[in-house]
Amino acid sequence: MGENERTMNNFKGKGVAERTRANRNYSGEDDDDDKITGLSFPSVKSSPRNASSKYDFVKVKVWLGNNADHYYVLSRFLLSRMLTVTKIPNHVAIKIALELKKLLIDNSLLDVSQSDLEANLFKLMERRGYGEEYINRYKMMTRFHHQRVPLVILVCGTACVGKSTIATQLAQRLNLPNVLQTDMVYELLRTATDAPLGSTPVWERDFNSSEELITEFCRECRIVRKGLNGDLKKAMKDGKPIIIEGIHLDPSIYLMDDECKTTSSVTEGHQPTTESVTSDGNSAVQMENNCTSSSGNKAENSQNHLVHDAPAGQVNKISEALESIALATASENKGETVTAAEVNGSTNRKEKHGPEPVIIPIVLKMAEFDHKALLEERITTRTLSGKCLVQDTDKLITNLKTIQNYLCSFESQGLTVVNVSATTFPQTLDWLHGYLLQRIEQGISSASNENSRSSAEK
Repeated sequence: MGENERTMNNFKGKGVAERTRANRNYSGEDDDDDKITGLSFPSVKSSPRNASSKYDFVKVKVWLGNNADHYYVLSRFLLSRMLTVTKIPNHVAIKIALELKKLLIDNSLLDVSQSDLEANLFKLMERRGYGEEYINRYKMMTRFHHQRVPLVILVCGTACVGKSTIATQLAQRLNLPNVLQTDMVYELLRTATDAPLGSTPVWERDFNSSEELITEFCRECRIVRKGLNGDLKKAMKDGKPIIIEGIHLDPSIYLMDDECKTTSSVTEGHQPTTESVTSDGNSAVQMENNCTSSSGNKAENSQNHLVHDAPAGQVNKISEALESIALATASENKGETVTAAEVNGSTNRKEKHGPEPVIIPIVLKMAEFDHKALLEERITTRTLSGKCLVQDTDKLITNLKTIQNYLCSFESQGLTVVNVSATTFPQTLDWLHGYLLQRIEQGISSASNENSRSSAEK
């Protein structure tokens, strides 16, 4: 018994040493700083809740402005997230953030200006091989957040092409807090309003022709678009970025919104640039109808069905509910609810032009063989509507291919179509990360040029 107890005590002691070493390794501290005497044990993954460093107990104040009127407390977690946006790997970003805080604390720099902080950060980035390209991205994203440029990323595509996965991964990489699914909007509109939306997805229904399928698809997309009004208003008014993903996204609607916004800002200089989004549901639909004649896309047949849409009052209520759900986690909200009347009132009072919104629609496309395999796996594990049979796979593939061809037809109008494959998924995600950074940089440049022109006119 005595020998067994000694063995168990030794085992417990080793377990404690392993957990202690794992926690220190996760926090990013070098092994040279904290060594465990005795035998070495393999590292064990620990919970992020235990990931801490002794440097986290010391506060570093970063002062802002020319007169240093305001400050914030440096957070190495938030700093590492910002570095991840620049395409620095997450584990390297954690180490750089910890190294910066070590440097400041060890040199008793507990009050530092923003410029001095960035100067030391850039030196650490260059030391690890992340030089001018990554530093420029960091500066660009800093300007993006300071200018509060509205950003709306639309991830379109048919069922089972990886929309949710891509949207979630991009939100983590770009440090964007808000991801909204059109499936949730569709279900809320269908169950809480009189919107003519079926319980069966449009791609599972029988149609006499592909034109009839596309007409019904566009009609449902326009109903969902009105349900998204509240979230889009919030994004445009406060400059909050948002990612919207789902199958109920018709690129023609958002391309028309962008085109009408540009046209109205040219013809009516006193109107805000976000008129097509910040107007109420009815005026948004009227704007879309007015622009349909010049868009020249395949959604023309769906215009005849707009009279069957849900009442605007019910859709607005659902839109406000969705706004509170999607943006509840944003720290800037502080529990404040912005109604359509408040938005319109502030628009009427202020004639100041806001930053030009950056709307980035992306269509995900998958090869027919891979798409069919994923659909068959989904049907066998859990049916799409509870009545879908395996032998209906061919019909589903045909309908989804028709919708996919419609979505991809907007490539000629500047829409980005991305081929998704299970074998090249990491490369595709990395390419999308870089592509979105480029589009954000273009949006910041146009906003800066607009501000320069406004200053020159004044």
